[in-house]
Order: sequence, then structure tokens, then C-alpha cells
Amino acid sequence: MSHLRTIVRRELSSYFSTHIAYVFILIFLMLSSAFTFYLGGFYERGQADLSPFFNFHPWLYLFLVPALSMRLWAEERKSGSIELLLTLPITLSEAILGKFLAAWTFTGLALSLTFPVWLTVNYLGDPDNGAILASYLGSWLMAGGFLAIGSCMSALSKSQVIAFILTGLICLLFVLAGYPMVLDLFGSWAPQMLVDAMANLSFLTHFASITKGVLSFQDLLFFLSFIFAWLWATLIVVEMKRGESA
Repeated sequence: MSHLRTIVRRELSSYFSTHIAYVFILIFLMLSSAFTFYLGGFYERGQADLSPFFNFHPWLYLFLVPALSMRLWAEERKSGSIELLLTLPITLSEAILGKFLAAWTFTGLALSLTFPVWLTVNYLGDPDNGAILASYLGSWLMAGGFLAIGSCMSALSKSQVIAFILTGLICLLFVLAGYPMVLDLFGSWAPQMLVDAMANLSFLTHFASITKGVLSFQDLLFFLSFIFAWLWATLIVVEMKRGESA
């Protein structure tokens, strides 16, 4: 655990030692506010909830999370510092988990800084704060799923641009898999079992369920299992790359 904490601190400090952290947080706060109050019609709806705020999170993460995760391993491989990292008295799984937890913690920090929106809706009305809290948790879990995909894609390539594109495309697939338009398209010819399976693999389906204020075991298990599966894939990829360079 001490090794894991060291890696998390190292990665977090690397974010704030450059402009990456501040630019990411600023863009996230600006875009989430613009989408909520302008595109989402926050005031026009006349309802005391944060649906306009959370509805845009999957689309925000499609751009911002790949930009954050693309450097997790690609930068280490390009600079050659990955060899130094892997010679330290830590296991490969600790390195992968530490990098992921640092990025996930940083994303949670950016998300928590949107609390003025929560205060605003409480000032204007009487919202269901339990549902809002559940939505924050669901948003953070969804960001973790995006980051886990990004970790694997970053390990695959030395190019951060390629890692960004691959992460964005794969994340888009897992978002659109539950989109009503896509499900209706497949529902016209595919068996219902296949349509249900596609919906169950969608971030959108599970996130929408959580934003209703229902923290079901199925939704939590989906995100946690998804994160574990992609981190395991990252472990396999890094092992393969290390074997190639040996």
C-alpha cells in the first residue's frame, strides 16, 4: 500500500507541476456550466433538479477524459522513463493501479469543484439531494470507466494522439450502445436478447439509472467490473510491450 500511495502522489503532483491540471479543470467547469445553463435550459425548465447538468457528462468525458488518459503510459514509453519506472521495487499491477487512481482522483476533484451548481439549485428550489449525490457518484464511476479504457489505449501506443483517438472511439461505442436511436435500429431485426445485451453494456443505460437516484448493485457492479477488466487488459498490454523491448 505504501508503494501504491507513492505512485498516486507522484502522478498527482505531475498533473499540478504543469498546466495540465489547471487547463483541464478550467475547461471542464466552463463547458459543464455552459451546457447546463445555456444548452440544457436550466432556468427555462422551471424544475429544481440537475438533469441538464448530468445529461451532458457522457459527452464531456468523451473529449476530456481521453485528453487526460492519453499520457498515462504513452508519455512514459516515448520518453523512455517507463524502463526506470518498472525497475523500481513495485509490481506492475501497483504501477497500473496507482496511475489510474491518480487520474481518477484528479477527475473526482474536477467534478467536486462543480458544487456551486448544486448550491444554486438548492437556493432556487427544493431538489432531491439524494438523487443528486447518486448522480455525482455515477458520473465519477463513468469517468473511471473512460479512464480505464484510456489507460489501456495509452499502453498500446507511444503516440498520445493515437491513444486519444482510440480512447474516444471506444468510449463513444460504449455510450452509443445504449442510445435509443441505436437500440431501435437493432431492435427492428435483432433478437431482443441481443438488444438487451447491448443496452447492458452501455454507459448511458447504467448512468441514466443512477441519475434517477437508484443506486442498484447491478449498476455499481457494471462500472467496477468494467474498470477492473480494462485495467487487467492494461496489465497484459504493458507486459507484452515489456517483453518486446526486453
